Amino acid sequence: MQFSWSLLQSICLVPAIAGSIYSILCLLAVWRFRTQPRCSPGYSFSKWPGVTILKPVRGLEKNQEQNLRSACLQDYPEFQVVFSVQDPDDPALPLLKKIGQAFGSKRVSVVIGNRRVGPNGKINNLLGALPYAQYDTLVISDSDVHLKPDYLKAIIAPLADPNVGCVCTLYKATHADRWFEKMELLTLNADFVPSVIFASVTGASKFCLGSSVALRCSSLKEIGGFETLADYLTEDYEMGRRLWTSGKRVAVVPYFVETVVDLEKASRWWNHQVCWDQKTRAAQPAGFFATLLIRSVPFALLFAASRLADAGGLLVLGGVMGLRLATAAVILGWGLQDREGLRNLALLPLRDLTSIISWLLAFTKKTVSWRGAELMLGHDGRLTSREGTS
Repeated sequence: MQFSWSLLQSICLVPAIAGSIYSILCLLAVWRFRTQPRCSPGYSFSKWPGVTILKPVRGLEKNQEQNLRSACLQDYPEFQVVFSVQDPDDPALPLLKKIGQAFGSKRVSVVIGNRRVGPNGKINNLLGALPYAQYDTLVISDSDVHLKPDYLKAIIAPLADPNVGCVCTLYKATHADRWFEKMELLTLNADFVPSVIFASVTGASKFCLGSSVALRCSSLKEIGGFETLADYLTEDYEMGRRLWTSGKRVAVVPYFVETVVDLEKASRWWNHQVCWDQKTRAAQPAGFFATLLIRSVPFALLFAASRLADAGGLLVLGGVMGLRLATAAVILGWGLQDREGLRNLALLPLRDLTSIISWLLAFTKKTVSWRGAELMLGHDGRLTSREGTS
């Protein structure tokens, strides 16, 4: 029994130490990311290309009018915005028409599509919008994202390099009101975003963030179009994977957009947490398994518990939690300019503890809860409806 407890403690120390080191590395990566130039050196447009912003919409959301209007208020020479819904009875449709009337048909198009080529609702919605795009350069921006006026110039600039297949910006969560929305905010701003920046700076893994991405229509056609992405849970990662395997580069600019957290109840937050882990596992199974080794707080707590909270156990737990909170505070406060995240930093240890449960569920749960639907998730990251498997 003594050997078993000693072995458990040794096992727990590995992620506790590795996770603490990783926190420091993420902090350094954020510093490097924030200080690098936005544009690729040596390439620039002699004239900004015309741009179509595709905004797929479903239902009413928090701060929706401000978010959608922000896409129409870009400081950019020539662009259009296409709002698209799948259902003619969508409750957001009157708001979309109101915005369309305010900015005029030359700037805004409101599309009601009815495409279904696969279980991925976002792709179906984009397929309804694409025929109305007037320009060859596309920007895909989620409906819950708020854009600053300089957004289009920031995300389009790297496309001046012909070797760039698509461009992503990072995003940070905002407007978290309830406790579970604050947990969601910390998942994104204190965990997901620093990890993505670390991957970008070090080249540890490749990614593509579909909530804010720009690419040319020609590049989209080369990888098979939206239609071929409609079966994937991580359609954005699959799009990026096809581009970089074809020899194109996925550029990530040091620019942040804001995504509004809108969760009406705790169960939706929890389903979202599990879905995040399922997406990570579907996109990069090996990398997802490795994330277990950097979850410092849960394993430090287990280490302390295995020692019955003696002085040594509490010292490790206190050191790990202190370093986690300190590095997260700098990343949030300086790296992301996230005062909201700083105010809710005390919830971060609880968020880290719940992440272990969602991580385990990502291995055992064979369905994905997505927009009120339960879809079957295959080992290759493809989705099928329950009806299709019966």
